[in-house]
Amino acid sequence: MAVNLIKRDGSVQEFSIFKLQTLLADVCRGFPLDVKKPLLNLDEYLKDGMSTSELFNALTMNVLSQTSVEEPEWKNVAGRLKMLALYKQASLQRGTPKNQPPYDYEKFLKYAVEKGIYSSAIPEKYNKEEIKKAASFIKPEFDFVYDYAGANLLLKRYLCEYGDKIVELPQDMFLSIALLIEQDEDRGTRLDKVKDTYEKLADRKISLGTPLLMNLRRPNGNLSSCFITAMEDTRESIFYVIDQVSSISKFGGGVGVNISRVRAKGARIKGIKNSSGGVIPWIRILNDTAVAVNQQGKRKGAVTVSLDMWHLDIEDFLELRTENGDQRMKAYDIFPQIVVPDLFMQKVENNEDWLMVDPHEIRTKYGIELADLWGKEFEKAYNQLYLEAAFGKLELYKFYPAKELLKKVMRSQIETGMPYIAFKDTLNKYNPNKHDGVIVGTNLCTESHSNVRPSHIDEDRLQDGKVIRTAEGGLVHVCNLVSINLANIDSDEELESVCTTSVRLLDNAIDLTNVPVLEGQAHNRRYRTIGVGAMGLADMLAKHNIPYILSAGYVDELFEKIAIYNIRASIRLAKEKGTFGAYPGSDWSRGIILGHDKAWFTQNAKHPAAWEEIFTALAAFGIRNSQIAAIAPNTSSSLIQGCTASVLPVYSKFFVETHGKGSIPNCPPFIREKFWFYQENRNISQETVIDVMSHINKWIDTGISIELMYNLNRNIRARDIYNTIMSAWKKDIKTLYYTRTIQKDGSSLEKSECVSCAG
Repeated sequence: MAVNLIKRDGSVQEFSIFKLQTLLADVCRGFPLDVKKPLLNLDEYLKDGMSTSELFNALTMNVLSQTSVEEPEWKNVAGRLKMLALYKQASLQRGTPKNQPPYDYEKFLKYAVEKGIYSSAIPEKYNKEEIKKAASFIKPEFDFVYDYAGANLLLKRYLCEYGDKIVELPQDMFLSIALLIEQDEDRGTRLDKVKDTYEKLADRKISLGTPLLMNLRRPNGNLSSCFITAMEDTRESIFYVIDQVSSISKFGGGVGVNISRVRAKGARIKGIKNSSGGVIPWIRILNDTAVAVNQQGKRKGAVTVSLDMWHLDIEDFLELRTENGDQRMKAYDIFPQIVVPDLFMQKVENNEDWLMVDPHEIRTKYGIELADLWGKEFEKAYNQLYLEAAFGKLELYKFYPAKELLKKVMRSQIETGMPYIAFKDTLNKYNPNKHDGVIVGTNLCTESHSNVRPSHIDEDRLQDGKVIRTAEGGLVHVCNLVSINLANIDSDEELESVCTTSVRLLDNAIDLTNVPVLEGQAHNRRYRTIGVGAMGLADMLAKHNIPYILSAGYVDELFEKIAIYNIRASIRLAKEKGTFGAYPGSDWSRGIILGHDKAWFTQNAKHPAAWEEIFTALAAFGIRNSQIAAIAPNTSSSLIQGCTASVLPVYSKFFVETHGKGSIPNCPPFIREKFWFYQENRNISQETVIDVMSHINKWIDTGISIELMYNLNRNIRARDIYNTIMSAWKKDIKTLYYTRTIQKDGSSLEKSECVSCAG
């Protein structure tokens, strides 16, 4: 029986199986697959009167369904089909003549600027000859490296639309980003740098943070991934920070908020006892702000709220996301984070009591701002307060067994996946800018952090007869992120080149971004913080036949090299453009790198000669960026990159992601030939994972998003979780991100993807 298809122009065309076979033979080229396999059940999705686009979509999904560990390449074939469908749609929207190549960058750029899809920056910064030369850099073949999950995410989230139709193609996006990120480089060399950046982005050597990838070419887009702010214990400061959060969220940033200065429940207000409702009501307002001010209509806002372990409200804080209890004390859209000093961990080990206090009382009675203290200064103040409480001199306080409090933390983690943990003394011990402030907590994904100060809010000034509010002295942490795709790196020379480009483009992004809050602009000038991360480590290990549990030595040297290349690149930029604002007095200026002096590298580094050169160059030129490396979770961007996320083991060798529009099978890129070298996180002791992370961590100047995964089918006990947390603290791990559990029934605790950090 003949089957008729309806073409896009409304005409009728008789179905031809030979055309379908020819198409499949073309898109399967290079893969060891039987091209006839997706046609064996053709009758199930071939219907008379269906449109050609419906047939194409049905074929694509049927191809995708063939994916297995034995034949993983079908997901790549489905990705190629997805791209061909995009070509057809975009060509129609852009008015590309039939049978013409899909790419005409010069014509598209003019169209995109005229329609308001792009900002006008590219034609303003580059002349026609430069744009014409840049257009020649485009390599359409890069479009066909994506598997279905990567192509689908690229279309769904990142490519520009006009109306509700995608009009931008992937290579348009990457070239436009390269042109913009290099726009202020020296005119004599910038097109060479544009080509370098374009090829590393398009060839999936470098993955940009979500705001960079999503917003750089769009008008008025924020480029920064991570923000951290803090509030003082005043109504004016609290609402000022809430406004900061809404501004950051509006432009797609994830934000951390430290709330440790805010007085506890039952504290005095204007001398009246039991007046304060504590931190929870304010957290609930932050929660609702995150929901109300969504991220450019694509996702609800994302906020992590951090609270120090000494705060009297810490027990209520640990119950924020649990299901039981007073619902008026819950905030289910907030990501809670506890800030833990060494002294607390020592008291856990020694089975001693822990003192919790009200910061307002301590501030007013003793002039001590506990949130600003760490290390010996905190220990001295805490011990003084311990005695004051023991002798009944404090009005609001509570002693509680430290080990029992940690158990409450662990119970909340098993039930909700949180709180995240930030080890405050470790964060600040390795803070290169400890001369200039304190790290009070971390960003949403726990890998990025630096000095933060709340703004002092003054409403007593008059202007034109009106009371005005001014904010002074504040610093809001800002960081731009990229990740190196280790799965696609094949030599040390290539790794160094990728690191150099990553540092340059991130440093350039600092000067291009319009930070939504003024305190973020001040932070950018003062610290020039960037975050070069990594993904695809499990793939790199598999390529080299290294099991994850035996990888400590390999990753130690690998990330030492990355640190060398990154720091070397930032020193070169300092020689060319100058140092960050707060460089004088920093660890860098005193000849301390990653918390260590030159002698440590002589004794502990595998490449001491390279470090010797770095110390010499640092003394001569300084460094451009105060913090350089941060490893984000990469949950979504790794799909685009076609590699495993971040630096953790794979969750599973084969999994199916199910969502409202269907199921997407996925597996690591080298699974066919390296099946036995992909070790699954759920089957590895988390203390082993922490050990591997500690070898990476010592070469990372900020942090790593470390997810812990406990497989309850392996008879995991509370003692195992306790030991893992203690091990992380003792090995100088700075932060712990989600805690995930695989239940006895095979289900796992769901977690949200990172909404801002490189994916």
